[in-house]
Amino acid sequence: MQLFNLKDHTESASFTKAVLQGIGRGQGLFFPDRIEPFAEKEIEDLLALPLVPRSQRILRHLIGGDELSELEDIVADAFNFPAPLVKAEEDCWCLQLFRGPTLAFKDFGARFLARVLGAVRNGRHLTILTATSGDTGAAVAGAFHGQQGIDVVVMYPKGKITPLQEKLIATLGGNVHAIEVDSNFDQCQDLVKRAFDDQDFRERIGLNSANSINIARLLAQVTYYFEAVAQLPVERRGSVLFSVPCGNFGDITAGLIAKALGLKCRFAIACNVNDTVPRYLKSGKWDPHPTVQTLSNAMDISRPNNWPRTEALVRMEGWSLDDFACGSLTDDETEQSMREVYAKTGYITEPHAAIALAVLKASKKPGEAGIFLGTAHPAKFRGDVERILGTRLPLPMALQQVIGRECEKHEMKPDYEALKDYVLKTLRL
Repeated sequence: MQLFNLKDHTESASFTKAVLQGIGRGQGLFFPDRIEPFAEKEIEDLLALPLVPRSQRILRHLIGGDELSELEDIVADAFNFPAPLVKAEEDCWCLQLFRGPTLAFKDFGARFLARVLGAVRNGRHLTILTATSGDTGAAVAGAFHGQQGIDVVVMYPKGKITPLQEKLIATLGGNVHAIEVDSNFDQCQDLVKRAFDDQDFRERIGLNSANSINIARLLAQVTYYFEAVAQLPVERRGSVLFSVPCGNFGDITAGLIAKALGLKCRFAIACNVNDTVPRYLKSGKWDPHPTVQTLSNAMDISRPNNWPRTEALVRMEGWSLDDFACGSLTDDETEQSMREVYAKTGYITEPHAAIALAVLKASKKPGEAGIFLGTAHPAKFRGDVERILGTRLPLPMALQQVIGRECEKHEMKPDYEALKDYVLKTLRL
């Protein structure tokens, strides 16, 4: 697989090199300049397979036959949990991506990336530096915890992730180091970008990132769009609308790769009031506003890093940005969506999925099968869900195991030199 830096096309990399490097010169993202589609009969054959063998074939097709001989074993080990399609309302299904160990869709990408890096690091010490708006940090921490030769530093904005999300990040210890930054997600992400631009620091600590800027994370997520369609009745597979709750726009970019491979579908962009992209699609003006804290904290991102990949893929495939449906909800509208589906069918959503469901219902055409992505278990937002729906929500075992543990975290301002000092002292590098 040949990948190119979207900001500097003279820089190219193989898949494994791009995974190890994380990001290109000038903070450019790696992305292919062509995606070879499957033939229609190949799509039919893929949809007849179970999740793991189908995912092995999709990722081998994308990455190529001459790279990463361990790929098939990595996929089997990483994707060891289901992603069921559950009916929420008439013609509206939820793809439940929260059945993994940290109860979020990020388990797919984080576990795949951790195993790929373990296979290709060739004895070199690596430091994973990542920023999270909620679920990425927990998935990355869980995926890499205890892995030899790799340290993980997770930064999250103070007071802007849920207590249970924090527990999944800051109670592991060992090679996982939690930093609570007195800032928002965008500032945390800026610290990651500065570290990647600091060549001496980058080389000294073996810097890498597990955010969706890493191409391995992105490609892993392509597979569950096929899994969703495979669970639909055969007669409903020809016209599908995916509604994707969007924060950093990695998830919807992965879905667009699935479309480029030949999956028959279109997409709705679902945002909260941090609605830079929906406003851009309507006005043509890129105008990020200051990030606002909402109930759907993983979407509290005003400058989504993966949007350049989304636009690059749209241009590459000859699509139009006008093809996207889109919508954004306030917190009050999010609560209303949660209450409406619960009253109608008893289905329990959390804020991110509730936004996706509302945008799905507003965007779906007659005859389309509507699928919205359930990106996190409702219990991770237990306090808000119970308050909004007026019902008790039991905790899954993964959360029961951490709820009583004390968090161990380093607190800091969004200061790059302070970050460097902490990392070098803590990792003794």
